[in-house]
Amino acid sequence: MKENQSWGSRRIQNLVFVVILVLFFLLVCRLFAPFFTSLLWSILFYILLGPLHQKLTGRLDRTRLKGKVLCNIWAGVFSLGVTILILLPLSFVAFQLFHQVTDLIHRLRGYLSTHSLSGDTTLDEISRIISELTSNQVTLSADALRSRIMSYLSAELQRLLQLSSNLARNVGSFFAGMIFMMFSLFFFFMDGAYLSKLVLRGIPIRQEYIKALVGKFKDITRNLVLGYIMVALAQAALAFIIFSIFRVSGALVFTVLTFFCAFIPIFGAGIVWFPLGLLRILNGDLGGGIIFMAASGIVISTLDNLLRPFFLRDRIQLHPLIIFFAILGGISTFGFNGIILGPMVVILFLTVLDLFLTEYKFDKNGG
Repeated sequence: MKENQSWGSRRIQNLVFVVILVLFFLLVCRLFAPFFTSLLWSILFYILLGPLHQKLTGRLDRTRLKGKVLCNIWAGVFSLGVTILILLPLSFVAFQLFHQVTDLIHRLRGYLSTHSLSGDTTLDEISRIISELTSNQVTLSADALRSRIMSYLSAELQRLLQLSSNLARNVGSFFAGMIFMMFSLFFFFMDGAYLSKLVLRGIPIRQEYIKALVGKFKDITRNLVLGYIMVALAQAALAFIIFSIFRVSGALVFTVLTFFCAFIPIFGAGIVWFPLGLLRILNGDLGGGIIFMAASGIVISTLDNLLRPFFLRDRIQLHPLIIFFAILGGISTFGFNGIILGPMVVILFLTVLDLFLTEYKFDKNGG
């Protein structure tokens, strides 16, 4: 009887302890929530640059003053360098992107206004095609189509102006986030090993499973960044060069679109450069359009087929379509952080599932 009471008391005590632990865990998450983005990217950059930092500081004796000072200097150099490498290009791209998007909208509105007076037949042809495709269910005159496009462009221009004012108000928050990231990176480079052990020690699962999850997390981070984000950035950089050489209006706008389209399987960056080349051909520049499409196909899209297999080498054993939808779902759920978090969640889920099947000895073949 006493044993049953003792067992029941221990069970209640354990339950209360778990509830208290969960509550405090939620409170800690709430405390760190405002700094989630800064901490996330700090961890990612620490994982990427950690091996290089370790090579430079591994032989320093941290028990001596000279070693401590040099470790502090290297940590400061890495954290400050990462912040500058992010801040300067991002500021330039944001400013130029806003300017070029606004310019494109104004140009298109001017084109529609000018050609409405000169009897241009382009919109008449588009109206006819729409009518034929819908079996005359949708009939839009050229004037009605022009009016709708003008209204849409005016609304987008107004929305862009509102967005720019919101971004201007949030510049302070952005710079504060960059400072937090630099601050976090400094301490990760200084005490990353100690901090990771402190966190991992509190996870109540077997040590070999923790090592497997940590190893998978590091592999995912490096391979996603190198195999997807860096390849997309390289394609976007080459696209910007080619678009600039061929004097494409709003080259930076289409470069940013190329970066995001690079994640789409099969079609990739071709979604951007193919219509641009086709439009050039339709406007009468047959030779220039063919050369533009050939250069874009060989330089931009071929780069994807060369670099991605080189970086990944089947390390991420997941179909590109699943990665694509994971990125889309991640962006929808987490914003820009979802580019990394989306695929990471999917791959870590599959890893945990595999560990679970191993722990409880489920036969994957159905036995």
